[in-house]
Amino acid sequence: MNSVQIRSAEKALSVGTWLIVGGAMLFSILTVTPLMERHTPKGWEWTAPILPLVVDAAVVIVVRLDAVLARLGGHGGKWPVVLRWMTGCMTLALNVADSALKKELVGVAVHAVAPLLLIVTAETGLAYRTAITAALTAQEAQQKAEQAEREQVATQRREAAERREREEREHAAQLVREQREHEALLAREQTAREEAGRREERERAEARERAERETRERREHEREQQQAERERLEREATQRRAAERREREEREHREQAEQQERAERERAALLAAGPATDKQPEGQARETVKAAFVAGLPVRAAAELTGWSTGWVSTRYQELRDTIPTREGVPA
Repeated sequence: MNSVQIRSAEKALSVGTWLIVGGAMLFSILTVTPLMERHTPKGWEWTAPILPLVVDAAVVIVVRLDAVLARLGGHGGKWPVVLRWMTGCMTLALNVADSALKKELVGVAVHAVAPLLLIVTAETGLAYRTAITAALTAQEAQQKAEQAEREQVATQRREAAERREREEREHAAQLVREQREHEALLAREQTAREEAGRREERERAEARERAERETRERREHEREQQQAERERLEREATQRRAAERREREEREHREQAEQQERAERERAALLAAGPATDKQPEGQARETVKAAFVAGLPVRAAAELTGWSTGWVSTRYQELRDTIPTREGVPA
């Protein structure tokens, strides 16, 4: 049987077992409850269903745990057997007690059917599950053994193929190595002959190179002397040009200083003239405004010096701001 059929059989066994257990529990509750009500102290009749429920709960535990242990291939020892038979006997006794007390043999036989069926079903289900588990274990062991055997055969075949491939590679490598050694021997002999020819050629070339080197060194020495003479002349010419450039720069600096000093005197003279009594000519007024702008005088003071309006002086100030860098703190 395959795994699907085995699972189907287990499912049928489980469903049938629980149907029998459920029916037996319901029948037991309905049968035992009236008996417990008649034998319970007055006022406690409501506790009558507790005892059959407790006994049936023990039955459920026994059936469920036996199924789990059987599926796992385990064994709970003697106490599960004691509990199973004790609950079965209790269920049987409680179900037939009422009829036995009334001495009704037919009632005893009828009420004994469900408990006996429950006891036999529990034992049979346990035996079935144990047998199924053992069969599954044996089947799995056989499958594992077959799988291991197939893997071993495959491993042996693979190792044999690898061994053949390794031997073929080693043989091919040996042939290649021998061919390479033969070619290397021929190459060494050819190299030795070529090396002897190159050595002779190298010696002749070295002799030519020594002669050429001596000639080249002599020419190089002459060029170095000529180059040193040219560099000396160039240094002297550079020093003369540098001295002339320094003299020219000093002269230009003196001339700029003199021009700046003259411009300062002219601005000082323009500013020292004081407020104009008459409107200065435009050219002179522009010079005066420029001197006032450079000196940082306000527009009103420049207007008083030139005799022109503050608007005209402000316009000239703006033109001077666009052409002359403005000093910090020069008033607008």
